[in-house]
Amino acid sequence: MSLLQEAFSVTRLSFWAGTLLSSLIGCSLYINTHRSIESDARQRFLNHAAYAQSVISVRVKSYTDLLRSAGSMVQSSQGVTQQQFHEFARGLHLEQNYPAIDYINLALFFHEDQRTAFVTKLRAEKKFLGPLSAKLDIWPSGVRPAYLAVGYIEPEQKQAELYGYDLLSNRFFGNLLQRERDEGTFQAAGTPIPALSHPNDTYLGMRMPIYRLGLPLDSVAGRRAAYMGSIGIAFSVPKLLKGVIDKIPVKGVRMTLFDTGNYLDARGRDRTGIPLTLFDSDGSTALPKPPLASGDEVFSTTLQMNFNGRPWRTVYSAPKAALYTEFDVYYPKLMMSLGFFGSIMLYAVIFILTSSRRAALALAQEMTSELRESQSKLQLSHQKLRRLADHAYQVKELERKRIAREVHDDLGQNLLALRIDAEMLTTRSRTHSHLHKRASATLQQIDTTIKSVRQIINDLRPTVLDLGLSAAVEWQVHQFQRRTGIQCDLHEDHLEIAMPDYCATAFFRILQESLTNIVRHAHASRVVVELRLNGSWLSLIVRDNGCGLPPGGRNKHGSFGLVGIEERILILGGTCAIFSEPDGGTTIMVSAPVIGLPADEPRLLSEHETGSAVI
Repeated sequence: MSLLQEAFSVTRLSFWAGTLLSSLIGCSLYINTHRSIESDARQRFLNHAAYAQSVISVRVKSYTDLLRSAGSMVQSSQGVTQQQFHEFARGLHLEQNYPAIDYINLALFFHEDQRTAFVTKLRAEKKFLGPLSAKLDIWPSGVRPAYLAVGYIEPEQKQAELYGYDLLSNRFFGNLLQRERDEGTFQAAGTPIPALSHPNDTYLGMRMPIYRLGLPLDSVAGRRAAYMGSIGIAFSVPKLLKGVIDKIPVKGVRMTLFDTGNYLDARGRDRTGIPLTLFDSDGSTALPKPPLASGDEVFSTTLQMNFNGRPWRTVYSAPKAALYTEFDVYYPKLMMSLGFFGSIMLYAVIFILTSSRRAALALAQEMTSELRESQSKLQLSHQKLRRLADHAYQVKELERKRIAREVHDDLGQNLLALRIDAEMLTTRSRTHSHLHKRASATLQQIDTTIKSVRQIINDLRPTVLDLGLSAAVEWQVHQFQRRTGIQCDLHEDHLEIAMPDYCATAFFRILQESLTNIVRHAHASRVVVELRLNGSWLSLIVRDNGCGLPPGGRNKHGSFGLVGIEERILILGGTCAIFSEPDGGTTIMVSAPVIGLPADEPRLLSEHETGSAVI
């Protein structure tokens, strides 16, 4: 520090001010870098959590689709047998394709007067139970108006008590199943299956109503009349989520799944408002519900999911250190060091440069004054040159117009009178073959001369301009296509555009110059011309499919076509843009205000109001 103080002749106050400022910069870099690294790590954690959640959603959907397909099979068969249900379940290959499903069962709906027939069929189809099949019956016992009894279970079970259970006998499940029947939807049960669930190994059920085919289902009464039963699955939540955490390439990630909807516990008590823990990746048999991870050293996020009417909430957490690399640990300290020493050196350099700043400012002020004066003169000269160029354009157009008028009025009229005389001579000399032949040749020569004079007049100033710019553009495009054989497409608004004569002439000359450049350089086979009026601005676009402008082609020595186009449009206070790509064609786009301008002279705007560009 003392070396810096002596080397740069820093006063004591300035020295300590620089040290304090450098310390603040170093600390700021450390904090910002640490926050940036933490933010990136948190975003990676959130992305992993979102991916895991999407995997869970896909698996849930596949199990839901399985239930739908099983329901469609039963519904389409209008009465399934034990063998049919067994063959269907065996074809699903549950162990390989749906490892979380332990059972798939079918419960049939019937009234009290059909109870005897159901029990008889149940005992006949369950011969594989041996002597126990003769004892099968509906349970819990008792007489009820209607039953929804389990008739089929796959894989086939040897426990007789699993068959004949009336699902409507349970108050909570009965109401849920009746609501599913009336609404035509299916939902997952929020209450774990007591017979299958163990600590940190929760089993849930999911059922779907089945209706008879051909009956109306557009009302509650219709769905009740068509109701034939319910098909459901029992699945293990840990098996459903198996491998999801393993897909996250971060150590220590924890996933805890809750059901936050209404449910009953194993004793039938309503546990509304108390989240039910369905799965915890850190849980065990001894401690199935460990406390959730929290604190400043842990990333945590909560994601919601709807599981067929059940609100599920998944909490993901991971230690921050697991998402940091070794470089992330040292990077904030490195940035703090670089910020501190870099700021010290920069402060010293700035202090040195300050001593010469005043002299430099004085010199710069003097140079700026001279530069502004030169720039003002240059701008004035540029405006004079532009006015001179505009005047030259106007004089040239007026002279062309005058010459065209004189040629038309004098030479044209004389040629017309001469043609009339020659035609009369040709008519009267038919009896003299030699004289008639010479008179006919003279008449043809006069016609040829008249065509040449008309072409000269059009080249000087097309008379079609007197009909308006739209008509002139249409005529020019037609002449260009006829003369060159290049296909031309014209797109315009087909409106009469009232504009000063000098504006129409400028746009017409720009079109002529653009088409001439296409013939000379583009080697194009198709040209598109667009003439659009947008408010008070008129736009002309000429696009070809030729070879495009070569590098540096716009500034080629001796080439003034594009320069002339830009100058003409800038004089009108408009803009010019040229787009070109190698082998991609060239587009020339010019726009200028034409409505509300004086009819005698163009409006010359300052440099910052107009512009041109080549892309």
